[in-house]
Amino acid sequence: MKLAEFNTADRARAAETLRPCVDVQRWVDTVAAARPFPSREALLAFAAGAAEPFTPAEVESAMAHHPRIGERPTAATTEASMSRSEQAGVDPADAGVAQALAQGNKDYEDKFGRVFLIRAAGRTAPEILQALNERLANSPAEEDTIVAQQLREIAVLRLEGLITE
Repeated sequence: MKLAEFNTADRARAAETLRPCVDVQRWVDTVAAARPFPSREALLAFAAGAAEPFTPAEVESAMAHHPRIGERPTAATTEASMSRSEQAGVDPADAGVAQALAQGNKDYEDKFGRVFLIRAAGRTAPEILQALNERLANSPAEEDTIVAQQLREIAVLRLEGLITE
């Protein structure tokens, strides 16, 4: 969607555009209400600021929509399409990496009670696996901070992919 179209869309359409970036109602409402933006850069900067910080409840809600790393969602939604694209660096045909990610995901979920979240875009499978293994050593409080940051990065990256000048 072009920035001009986003700026002039009715609030429901703007919210519909924003929601796949991160399903946090406060963030969606805040960004939609701040329109019009003079530039794409201004939109992205505002969106990043509006995501700082996400509350624990907002993180939990948004996490409900994120698949495990290495598992490609099959739904035909915008969010699923974004997730498949973001995980392009993870080759599901690489059995060794797939097995290591599956075990790491299980260990992470056992420890933290949620799926492992990382901004996968631009990262290779070995980089993701290394981050997963390193983050398993974190405390729950440390991990809460990292997950919220990763969620913010994902939201802005997705918005960047959706809005053009």
